Amino acid sequence: MSTLSHIKSHDVSEMDRVQTAASVTIPSELFEKMYLNPETSVKGQLRKTLGNPTPVGLMGLIINASGLGCNLMGWGGSGGGGAALVGVSYIFGGVLLTLGFIMEWILGNSFVAIVFAFFGAYTFTFALTLTPSVNAQGAFTASATTPAELAAGQAEFNASIAFFYIFSAVMIFIFMICSLRTNIPFFMIFLLLGLLNVLLACADWEAAKGHMGVSENLQVASGAVAFALSFPAWYIWTAQLFLTVDFPLSLPIGDLSTRFRGASDRKSSQKEVV
Repeated sequence: MSTLSHIKSHDVSEMDRVQTAASVTIPSELFEKMYLNPETSVKGQLRKTLGNPTPVGLMGLIINASGLGCNLMGWGGSGGGGAALVGVSYIFGGVLLTLGFIMEWILGNSFVAIVFAFFGAYTFTFALTLTPSVNAQGAFTASATTPAELAAGQAEFNASIAFFYIFSAVMIFIFMICSLRTNIPFFMIFLLLGLLNVLLACADWEAAKGHMGVSENLQVASGAVAFALSFPAWYIWTAQLFLTVDFPLSLPIGDLSTRFRGASDRKSSQKEVV
């Protein structure tokens, strides 16, 4: 075969390979493993052009939750309710999760985009509340002139911020229901996050009542839950990185999409029966 014929044959082979790769449909289980989002039809080829942003958002959640859990449990002499991790909450929690939200929104992955938007705003809020220059608690104690007035102001602050955790728990509970269309680790993250926020709210309410011992125990329990929720997050993140580098080992994630079929799938099945 001549050199020219060999080049033409190689070019045709490469074109066939590219066309084949472009026309391959990703299985729904793999799609949910990559994006933590039920597969949806979107216009354009952005998912084939841009990288997968989901591990970026997860990375922010993992580092933030892991460190906060250890702090709340007081491991290694740590403490302060996570105040030492304000920078981590801003950068890893707030910035990375917000970047993940923007990129997922661009790709058309609505569910995980909404989740990352919530977590990004949540961690920014948490960090701002603990930032000394913001002095959120100062609004309740600025006019205090006696220890009793100072304690009353702190109690009012604790009782007020507890509602933030409660309504966050309600929203996370709805996320948890929606995650039944994705996979088991993602469902576990929401389950534990909801419990974490309930415990944080109860800790603040007990502190507002002056039950500091009970409040501290609830805070330690919330730290344990925060640390526990990092494990399924670490697992999903590792599974996604393995996919990114085409690692020979593929970690199963317990796909739930076949257990909880979507409304469109049910309608299609009904039409086929009719």
